[in-house]
Amino acid sequence: MNTHPYLRAYLAGIFVPTLVLPLLLTLFIVVRIVLKAPVPIEQAMIFPMAVVPSLFGLWNMLYLGSHASTHLPIGVHGAVLPLLMAPAGALVATSLHVLEFGSHGVTWFQACQVSYVLIAPCFLAALVVYYLIWKYIVGFMNRVLGIA
Repeated sequence: MNTHPYLRAYLAGIFVPTLVLPLLLTLFIVVRIVLKAPVPIEQAMIFPMAVVPSLFGLWNMLYLGSHASTHLPIGVHGAVLPLLMAPAGALVATSLHVLEFGSHGVTWFQACQVSYVLIAPCFLAALVVYYLIWKYIVGFMNRVLGIA
């Protein structure tokens, strides 16, 4: 019997973003409507909602395929993902004129400016969050689906 381990790895990987991203979109839309935020947040969420779950699933498939040779813990493997996603996302956002880099920070949708001093600790926090998500949630899903 073929147990389809890569399909199960993909499904385990998409579990977290498939649950979290719609909740974030709802929260952002409520903030936009209630607080009248000038930034079109829902437009910025559409692309990540389409890409991030697939990236998580493909990244988990890569973990399954490479773990025998690399022996990298799943948390560390997951923490590497933002190191690839952030530059790729910045490149796409810059080419779509959604993000502009300045001397002191970035400007998002020509309305919201964020300092580089704030971006650095937020990125480090994202690395920690990704590590914990992958170690505990995706690792748990891998064990439940019998591919860990």
